[in-house]
Amino acid sequence: MYKINVLGLFFMWLVMAASCGGKEKTASESKKTVPVSIGSSNLKTILFFGNSLTAGYGVEPSQSFPALIQDKIDSLQLSYKVINAGVSGETSAGGNSRIDWILKQPVDVFVLELGANDGLRGVPVDETQRNLQSIIDKVKAKYPDAKLVLAGMQVPPNMGQKYASDFQSIFPVLAKKNGMALIPFLLEKVGGEAKLNQEDGIHPSPEGHRILAENVWSVLEKEL
Repeated sequence: MYKINVLGLFFMWLVMAASCGGKEKTASESKKTVPVSIGSSNLKTILFFGNSLTAGYGVEPSQSFPALIQDKIDSLQLSYKVINAGVSGETSAGGNSRIDWILKQPVDVFVLELGANDGLRGVPVDETQRNLQSIIDKVKAKYPDAKLVLAGMQVPPNMGQKYASDFQSIFPVLAKKNGMALIPFLLEKVGGEAKLNQEDGIHPSPEGHRILAENVWSVLEKEL
C-alpha cells in the first residue's frame, strides 16, 4: 500500500471532477493531438496512451513526463522514439474508441495510462476494467510482439472505501492477466503534494512531471 496525502488527494480529485469533466475529445478530434515524431525509421516506438497526465496539461511539451523519458532515452543512446498520445479528460471508454486510429502507427512498447477520470466520475469498476482490457486486446491483436506497460492509479475514499479498493485493484489484476509490467502508482510522491502540482492542485508541475518520469522509468527501463 502506498502512502499518500489522502486529504490532499481528495481535494485534488474534487477539483479535477469540475475542471476536466468536459474536456473529453472524440476520436476524430484526438487525431490532432498526437505529435509528429521526426527521426530514423529504424527507431522503435514507445507509445504513451493516456489522459491529461500523459498529455502534460499546463506545462510545456518538453516538460511532460513522456518528453522527459525521451530525454533519458537519448542520453543513453537507446534506439527508441516516444509518441505522446495523451488527451486531457480521456476516460477508458474514450480511449477504447480512439485506440484503433492510434494503432495505425507502429508500436513496439505500449504504455497505458487511463482510468483516473473514470474513478473521479464513479464509473463502475467492472466497466473501467472491461474498457482497459479491450484496449489491451486491440494492441495485442495488432502488435502481438509489443511490450506492454500499465500505469496504476488510486482514488480517495470519497465514494466509499470499497470502491477505492476495487478501483486500485484493477491495475495489478490487468497487469498479471496480460503479462504487463506495472507502474504501481503513477502519482507516487506527487499526488496531493501542493508544491509538486500546478495552481489547480491536480495537474503536476514541471517538478512533479520529473518525479512521474522517475516513477515510469524505474519500470520502463527494464522493458527496453
